[in-house]
Order: sequence, then structure tokens, then C-alpha cells
Amino acid sequence: MSTTSALSPASSAATAPHQPAGCGAESNTAVGAEVTTVPAPVRAPAEPTATRQPVVLSSEQIQGLLPHRYPFALVDRVIEHVPGKRAVALKNVTLNEPQFQGHFPGRPLMPGVLIVEAMAQVGGLIVTQMPDIPKGLFVFAGIDGVRFRKPVVPGDQLRITCDLLSFKRRRFGKVHAQATVDGELVCSGDLLFSLVD
Repeated sequence: MSTTSALSPASSAATAPHQPAGCGAESNTAVGAEVTTVPAPVRAPAEPTATRQPVVLSSEQIQGLLPHRYPFALVDRVIEHVPGKRAVALKNVTLNEPQFQGHFPGRPLMPGVLIVEAMAQVGGLIVTQMPDIPKGLFVFAGIDGVRFRKPVVPGDQLRITCDLLSFKRRRFGKVHAQATVDGELVCSGDLLFSLVD
């Protein structure tokens, strides 16, 4: 293994004694003094960085598939997507979102209805891409068995997973949705959609 020598200002001045005083790095080393080189410090291996989730659908692509816009666009990116079957997406919860001004001052909590809405938007990415559906808008037709397990606060990242359960007459869809934060379940339930003309 070879080591790399790093020249200190003193050693670089000693190798170039013809350099006038006041130019570059100055040295107190007398001419003819012994100069030693110090090997460069060995750095510890870099800590492994957390691998970033792959982006399957960016926020711009999501806007092309869903009609929601600020302040109701609640899906930041999709990291897994099987059109018409399954979607996994991320929602970053930040303090500057408008709902935290009043829900609640001094103790910001993400409203449960917005957690369900975020899950519904991920479910919408599935049902809106079913083959041969007529033009229209999918809206809520029902919410079954939704339970909230833990509060969601600014700084959390919701990981929302939706799986298609059924799709009938090209107009009615049902998905099972769940939202987790750091691997812990915060909300789950079944969401029903209906196509309106």
C-alpha cells in the first residue's frame, strides 16, 4: 500500500528556497534544515448513507394523473406502482401546511380526514388507470373500517400503500389502504370509489 505525502507549508518553502520573503507561505525553517514529510491522515470509511427510495412517479407526473392541486395535493412521490393493481407513495408532513394553523395551535396534529384523503389519492392512482374506463372523475363512495392508531405530526413521512380489492362495471373501485410512519401503522381501512360523469 502506498502512502501519499502531504507537503506542509514549511516543507514547500524548503523545497523552493529562492522564493522571496512575503510571497506565499512563509517559513521559519533555516536553509539546510532537515525537512520531514508527514503522511496524509488516513480517513475512516464514510458512513453508509441511507438509500433514497426510487422515484417511480414524480410530483409532476402525479399531477398529470390526479386532479388535486394545492393545498389538497397530498402525494409527494410514488415509489412503487403497478397500474391498476398497487401503489406505494410518500407524503412528507411539514409544519408550513395550512391545516396546522388551527389543528392545533401549540400542538400540531395532522387531521385524520387528511390522512384518509392522502390514502384516497394514492388509491386514485390505481383506479384511474384501470383499462377501458369511461371519462369522468372518481370520488369517494364509502369508507369502511378506517382506524387511526397513532398521531401524525410535522416532520413525519407517511408511507401509504394501496392495493386494489375489486373493480366493478368499470365505475366502482375498492382499495385497501394503510399508512405507516417509520414502519409503524398509523391508519388503515378500505376506501370505495365511484366514477361520476
